[in-house]
Amino acid sequence: MVTRAPATSKRLLQLGADEAVLAKLGYKQELRREFTPLEVFGLAFSYTGVLPGIASVLFYAMPNGGPVAMVWGWAIVGPFIMCIGLAMAELASAAPTSGGLYYWTYSLASPGCRNFLSWIVGYSNTIQTITGVASVNWACAIQIAAAISIASDQAYTTTNEQLYGIYAALALSHAILVSLGTKVLARLQRLYTFVNLCLCFIVIIALPIATPPQYRNGASFALGSFINLAGWPSGFAFILSFMAPLYSIGGYDASVHMSEEASNAATAIPLAIISSIAVSVVLGWGINVSLAFCMGTDLENVLNSPIGQPMAQILYNSLGQRGALALWCLIISTLYVFSGTWHTHSLITEQVYRDIELPPSRLSPDICICS
Repeated sequence: MVTRAPATSKRLLQLGADEAVLAKLGYKQELRREFTPLEVFGLAFSYTGVLPGIASVLFYAMPNGGPVAMVWGWAIVGPFIMCIGLAMAELASAAPTSGGLYYWTYSLASPGCRNFLSWIVGYSNTIQTITGVASVNWACAIQIAAAISIASDQAYTTTNEQLYGIYAALALSHAILVSLGTKVLARLQRLYTFVNLCLCFIVIIALPIATPPQYRNGASFALGSFINLAGWPSGFAFILSFMAPLYSIGGYDASVHMSEEASNAATAIPLAIISSIAVSVVLGWGINVSLAFCMGTDLENVLNSPIGQPMAQILYNSLGQRGALALWCLIISTLYVFSGTWHTHSLITEQVYRDIELPPSRLSPDICICS
């Protein structure tokens, strides 16, 4: 008779294996491993934030090529992002530590310059997290202002002072949110992974069905019309449109910084990186195709509408006031949780402080004390 080991025993064995791998890298296990592989994927996918990301930066793609930039620009950038993700996944499998980029730099660089390079990478990553928080929360504040405009039937315009107040309130609420503990955050990521996926399919499937005939575009326009409203040379304008997919899919490395809080990290982290990129590229391309077929041909009106957000205006034209407001509020909620991954940012800062000293005692390559 074959007896199965209890699930708790298996989990303890896995935690022991993770701790052993971490010890080989020169670190002691200090954090609780509360995140399952599904929740790690949820974190990476939420951080990527396909639909909220597209909603935030659609104004980069639309004036720099119109439908061609939205559809084919995304398709061109996607494989290149996957190449970066595959390389990062291999490194995460070999050295699953929350330090991530700067630890790998220290391990692989020449001994003569690895301290300096690791210091540069560590601080660059820290600065990026600070500016990323500001960027995402500002995008969330602008989307809340767009929701207010939709609710007032485009009669109300939010002032800059009110926008900053919304931004400050978001920052404060996130400071409270990330203090709830890893278990609560992990379950929240699982919930909003499902919500995010549902919203993507709503835009891909339901939006074309609900769009009135006057806003529907033919395949020749949606897939082959290049419209340059930015004033740049067409080739350069098309390259500028790449900022939309780069911003929207650029958070897949978030799971790396959860390596010391994830169970079976050597497998879960690489899978989270690769799967989040693959899902984001496919769903993002589908969303852009749907928007290209449903946004009408007057792009200047969409870009310059009182709502202030091109995607919100497209939803307003297609779904009406109530439908657009309901869907837009759900998009805002996913972006809010995406912003709420400050837990990852705090981990980056903590790891840099642990290994590189933050702030530095002196500007010297010798600051790095990586193991």
